[in-house]
Formats: sequence, structure tokens, C-alpha cells
Amino acid sequence: MFKTILIANRGEIACRIIRTARAMGIRTVAVYSDADANARHVAMADAAHGIGPAPARDSYLRGEAIIAAALASGAQAVHPGYGFLSENAEFAEACAAAGLVFIGPPAAAIRAMGSKSAAKALMERSGVPLVPGYHGADQSPALLAAEAARIGFPVLIKASAGGGGKGMRIVRAAAEFDQALALAKGEARASFGDDQVLVERYLQKPRHIEVQVFADGQGNTLHLFERDCSIQRRHQKVVEEAPAPGMTDARRAAMGEAACAAARAIGYVGAGTVEFISEADDFFFMEMNTRLQVEHPVTEAITGQDLVEWQLRVAAGQPLPCTQQQLRIQGHAIEVRVYAEDPARDFAPSIGTLHHLREPAGVRIDTGVRQGDAIPIHYDPMIAKLIVHGADRAEALRRLNRALAQYEIAGVATNLGLLRAIAAHPAFAAAALDTGFIANHPEVLAPPPAAPRCVLAAAIHRLLRDEAPPAAPGDPHSPWALANAWRLNGEGYQDFTLAEGETRLGVRAHLLPGGFRLGSEMVEATEADGVTTLRLGNASHRLRVLRRGPALTVFLDGVGYALTHIDPLAPRDAVPAGGGRILAPMPGRVLDVLVREGEAVSRGQVLLMLEAMKVQMRITAPADGTVASLRCAAGDLVEDGAELVTLD
Repeated sequence: MFKTILIANRGEIACRIIRTARAMGIRTVAVYSDADANARHVAMADAAHGIGPAPARDSYLRGEAIIAAALASGAQAVHPGYGFLSENAEFAEACAAAGLVFIGPPAAAIRAMGSKSAAKALMERSGVPLVPGYHGADQSPALLAAEAARIGFPVLIKASAGGGGKGMRIVRAAAEFDQALALAKGEARASFGDDQVLVERYLQKPRHIEVQVFADGQGNTLHLFERDCSIQRRHQKVVEEAPAPGMTDARRAAMGEAACAAARAIGYVGAGTVEFISEADDFFFMEMNTRLQVEHPVTEAITGQDLVEWQLRVAAGQPLPCTQQQLRIQGHAIEVRVYAEDPARDFAPSIGTLHHLREPAGVRIDTGVRQGDAIPIHYDPMIAKLIVHGADRAEALRRLNRALAQYEIAGVATNLGLLRAIAAHPAFAAAALDTGFIANHPEVLAPPPAAPRCVLAAAIHRLLRDEAPPAAPGDPHSPWALANAWRLNGEGYQDFTLAEGETRLGVRAHLLPGGFRLGSEMVEATEADGVTTLRLGNASHRLRVLRRGPALTVFLDGVGYALTHIDPLAPRDAVPAGGGRILAPMPGRVLDVLVREGEAVSRGQVLLMLEAMKVQMRITAPADGTVASLRCAAGDLVEDGAELVTLD
């Protein structure tokens, strides 16, 4: 077994690998970009080496820098994690040439499955069913458009290299094809350095089911059952579970055998995932990911196995720890991905500092961040993976709902509200799953209701506590020492203005001994361990109140209500004139500016292209007009809300 391994990745991926390596007594070496110098994975590892500036192309994608760090650290092997260089055949070969073991499949296997088009051709020869489509080398736009018309709309354009939903577009009509093709190719080029795409029929109500396979150097191949990854946004998985609901033993055996056959066909060694798309009684091969997957914890939960340990043992030349017959499914597991993103803004990534992070207890959390860490613009916006396990799906779902109600994050926008809505939805409880779940149930994207009265009461309690004047040192009985809004005539009260989004709320608190009154209801509150226990009328509530200047976040059952205390004596911000200001919908990098100052534009015309966290967005004109001024240029990094273009 290896004494030292280098982990060529970051964040929760690196932290996950470090935990297993540490349990096995293996020394770990981390690598980090300038943006990650103080990251959690760096602190967890036994040693760490800097490899370059923040952008991934200048650090985590620099194979030569990573290999140099491995050699300098005395590592015998390199674990690529998942993402970045994990499916890069050239990097695997470079590791071998440097005398390092690549903890992954052979380079030939990576190449065989690295191109979706080539992989589908291989599977077709092996008799594995494929979705009707075009997987050829001719990438001329005219030919691709003609193939799309032959296949029949809707079609799916998909990057041939890579995965994770990058370089993927659904096209529902011929008129949309050219623009969707350009966007898909642009994302593919930015994410994988290869803009080749394939075109397939887009299935209307498919399920995304994948099979975890493993093979060793002694010729043994097995599968560790399947995972259902149907609930997605932007073609990226949000919720995964194992085993797949409704899976029969016969279909499980058929899909497992097909997955193992795919692995054997390319001489596979190590962990891999064969992905299928399923509709009704049919299933079709999609692709094979020649690495461990983000969602592998649900497989670990139902099998009781540590797949990273399996990777390390197989890479060290050992056989698989067990046989297919020895593997059993134990209960049910569900994983949700917690992202720093705003579902209400088309899942735009959110960057910022995690001012508050409270994770639920009693469940598995795979994360690479701590309270106080920043979510940078340069990488995937995942904060953590939450994994629950139960004796059956119903128990796992109860535990998921309970854990999500305990999860608290402040400082960035998150998808926790969406995850809670999915977990509580009757269709999810009934396992009515397909890849269009979120689109078909738009209510899961509904914003949270307005802050309930107990939340407002907790905010007022915090403001009263924080802003109470100190006791007068000379005469404690002086009326100037009172903090109860004493008035010469009438009951003492204090007025507050709280803003929730665009809504302003006026609240009058009547201060009384032991608390205050809101309307006819008495409010009493105590605090312990950061939790406010608040009695409002006849009801009791447990809340957590955070304050940063005028901003307050009140957590109730995990839901964070953002409020702002409006000081009536504070100067008002100047309101800019004109309604033609086009602002950045998220922080990112300007890829291209497609208009000039003075140019007439029409509503819907693309003005510029913006990229953030490998997602490309078209910034379009909201109305007909003339470009009065350009506030950005290609290559600029812009903040959320920055002015990009002004239209007259």
C-alpha cells in the first residue's frame, strides 16, 4: 500500500479522499491555488503545495505543476478525485511516465469513454441499446442541423467530452438550433477544451439511472447496484438516491450486466459509472464516467463499503475486496447537493462569505468549507452534500426532511429552499421521478412566504437588546437610564421599520416589564447557546437571529428570513435616473461584447456573453433602443449587479 498520495483536486472532493486515506494510515498531500491557500482541504492534509493562480486552467488543470508537487512531496501515487484532470488520459500517462501511480483507470480506458461519440459507437457494436442520434466526427453546423431534423425535435445537443451538464442544450424547434449549438460548443470549449458535440433525440419523461462498476487488475469486474439521479437542474444532478425506486431484480441484473460488459470491453480498472437513460420499459446507454462520482456516498450507504478505499487498494495492485455475490443492498439512501446559487434567478451562482454555517447532526455531510470561508467565482458552487440512510425509502425521506430543517447558511444565496420543497413534495414521496421533475413541478421554485409574526418578533427582540442604552452611572433611578421607551403621558413604545425584499413593514413594540407587546400579543424571549426561545401569545418558537449591521437573518426550521432594519434618520441612497441600465445577473467574466456604442438594438438581441462557474449566459436587450454606453469589455471580471450596458 502507498505511504503517501497526492490529491489533485480541491474542496469536498479532496476532504473526502483525505478522510479515507487517514483512516488507512496513508499520508496525504494537498494542492491549492492562490484562492484556496486557506481552504479546508489544505488544513486537513498532512502537507500542501501551491500550484498557481486562482483560475483552474492556471492551477488545478496544470498537470505538470501537480506532478512536480507530487514528486517534491515524496508521493507514490496521485488521486485525481472527480472533475478537473480525473478523466484526462494525457495526465494519467504523464503520471506513469513520472513514476507515479494514477489512482484511476488506464489511459486507454479513459480515451475509449472520454468521447461520448466514440463510446456510443463502441456500445452499439457491443449490443447495448442507444438513444437515436448522431455521434459522428463531421461537426459542420449545417450537417448537425440536418441530423437534428432527421432525428426529430426535440433534440439534445451534448458536449462529446466531459460531463456535468456543461455544453448541453435542449432544442425544441429547428429555428432555435443554430443559437443553441453555438452556446453548447462555447461551453464545451471553455469547460473541456473540446467543442465537439453529439445530437440525440430528447426523451420527454426519462429517468437518469447509473450503475457503479468496479474492476481490478486481476480481471474481476462487478457492479455495486444502481443510483437514480433523475432530479436535475441545468442538466446537473441535485438529488440522488440508491437503490432506484421501482427497480425490479430483473432490470437491475440486466443493467448491471450491461454496465460490467461496458467496463470489460475497454479493459477497465478502478471505479467507474455507466450512465443510462430510462423511459418506460426501455433503457439506453448514455455515457461512462471513468472516475468516482459525486453521488458515490449513497452507494456506500446501501452497501457498507468505502469506495475510496477500494480505489486505493485496486491501484496498489490488490484484488477487489469482495465478489458480486457477497454484495447486498441494505436499506435506502438519499443525497442532496447544497449549492451556493439562487434558484429564483435561473440558478445563478452566488459568491460571498459563509458568515453562518450550521450543519445538521446525525447525518453524513461531505463538505470542503467551514464557517467564515468564501465561495469563490472560479469553481463549482457546491457547498456540501447531505446524505441520509434509512431502513427503507420512507425512513430515509423522513430523515432528509428533518436534516434539511436543521441546515442553516447565511452569507450567500443557496438552494436549500428548493431542496426542502422537493423533499416535501408528494410526487417525490411517491417516487414519481423523471429529469423534468423541477420543470413539471414549478411550485418547488416558489419563494418562501413572507416572514411570519414570530420571525418579526425575534428581530425586534434582537434590535431592542442590541440598542438598549447603558445604565446611567450616576443615578440608576434617573428616567434617562430607562430602556423602556418611557413617555410622560401614555404607554411607552418604539417604532421599527423592517424591509423584507421590496416590502417595508412598520412594527410598533410596546415595552413592558419582562418583554414587549406586539398588538395584543405579549412577547417574551430568552437566549441560550445562540438560540432564541420566544413566546408569542400562547405559542413558543425556537429561532436563531444573526445580525450584521442593519441586516438581520432569522432562522426558523432552517429557513433563513432576510430582514433589514431601516433607520429613519439615516440618509437615503441616491436613486440613479434612467431605466436602461443592464446589470450583471451574477458575478462572472465577460466572454464577448457583441455591440458597439451608438448601435441600434432590438428587444431580445444578444448584447454580450457572460460566464461564471463554467456556465455561459446571454445578456439580451430588454427593449428596443440605442447603446448609450458600454461599461465592460471582453475579459473583464464583473460583480453581481455591476452595470454592463446603458441603453437609451
